[in-house]
Amino acid sequence: MSSNNVVDDKPSKSDEWKVFLFIAVILFPILAVAFVGGYGFIVWMLQILTGPPGHG
Repeated sequence: MSSNNVVDDKPSKSDEWKVFLFIAVILFPILAVAFVGGYGFIVWMLQILTGPPGHG
């Protein structure tokens, strides 16, 4: 078999910018909201189950 179908795996500058903008504008903000919201939910649930901090 001959190797006539050579694929250029090198991403173009346009592709790199699209990935960067997706990560910076969409992915990281969604992850930040999810992590902060998840942490807040965990703290809220712990306070419901164990009482507020300093409650003896």
